[in-house]
Amino acid sequence: MTTVYDSIIIGAGPAGLGAAIYAARDRFKTLLIDRYYPGGQIINTDRIENYPGFENISGADLIMKMQKQAENFGAEFKNGTEVTNLKQLDDKNIQITCGKEAYIGKSVILACGSDYKKLGVPGEAEFRNAGAGVSYCGTCDAPFFKGKKVVAVGGGNTAIEEALHVAKFASELTLVHRRKEFRATEILIEELMSKVSCADCNIKLKLESVVIAVEGDKKVETVKIRNVQTNAEEYLPCDGIFIFVGTVPNTSFLKDFVDLTESGFVKCNTGFLRTKVQGVFVAGDCRLGAAMQLATAVGDGVNAAMMTKQYLRDPKHWWHKPLTDQAMPCEW
Repeated sequence: MTTVYDSIIIGAGPAGLGAAIYAARDRFKTLLIDRYYPGGQIINTDRIENYPGFENISGADLIMKMQKQAENFGAEFKNGTEVTNLKQLDDKNIQITCGKEAYIGKSVILACGSDYKKLGVPGEAEFRNAGAGVSYCGTCDAPFFKGKKVVAVGGGNTAIEEALHVAKFASELTLVHRRKEFRATEILIEELMSKVSCADCNIKLKLESVVIAVEGDKKVETVKIRNVQTNAEEYLPCDGIFIFVGTVPNTSFLKDFVDLTESGFVKCNTGFLRTKVQGVFVAGDCRLGAAMQLATAVGDGVNAAMMTKQYLRDPKHWWHKPLTDQAMPCEW
C-alpha cells in the first residue's frame, strides 16, 4: 500500500530543512527528497557568521544539526533521488515521481534551491569557498576579506550592489566586466561611477575584459584576465575573487507543473508562498523574489510549513478563499 504523506518537501537545503522541522514537529508525516544529500549550496561554506545564534559555524555543521533536529521530530529523508515529474491526482493528493518510484503527498513544498552561475575557468572549482578565495556572495563573505585585495566579476544589478558592499571591507576591489557598459539600473551605475571618480576610491574598473583563470597555491593569489577587444592578457594580484554573474534555479523539472519566470524562478503569492497548483507551496532560493540568504531561506521554509498546516486543516475551502480573507498564523 502506498504511503500518503501529509507534506513532501523537494530539496533538503536550509529552506527544506526549516520546513521539515516545523512540519514534523506538528506531527505531520513528512518526507524530504533531495537529488544529492542534505545541505544545498551552504554545505560547502566553511565559515558562517551571519546566521542568528551562531557567531561562527561551518555550513556542514549547521546542516547536520538541522537534519538531526528534523529526524528527531520524525521527518523521513530520501537522498540521492531526483524528482522527474509532479502530477496533481485530485484536489487532495499530488504524485511525485522519482524514476521508477512514486510518492503521494497531500501537500508539497518546493525547496529546490538554485545554483550560482559559474565562470567555468581553470582554478574556479579548486578554490570554491571563501577560505580559499572564490566566493559567490558578497553579503556572506565580504568580512573575510577586510583589508585585502579582491576581484569582482559581473555587470548587473546584483554585481554592482555586491561589489559596492565588498568594497567597504576590501582595501582594493577591481570590478571586471565583459562589456563596455554595465547592464545595471542607472541609479546603481551612477553610484558606482561617483565612487570610482573619487581620488581616494578603492574601486577600479576593468571593462571589456573577461576572467580566463584563477591561480594560486593553496588559495587565490592572482586572477588572469583578457581584454575582449585586444586579446591582451593581464594578471591581477589579489586575495580572492567574487563572482556575481547570476543564479540558476533548480526548477527545470517543474516547467509543465507550476508557473515559472523566463529565468526559471517559481511564481507564487509572496505572503502565503502558494503556487497556482492547489496544495503546492514554494520556499527559498528557487522562488521569485527570494533574498538568496541562509536566514531568509530558513524563514521561507518555516512560513511554507505554517501555510501548509493551515491548508491541511481545510484544503478545499482554504485554497480557494481570497488571500485577504485567510487567517494569518498570528490569528490561529
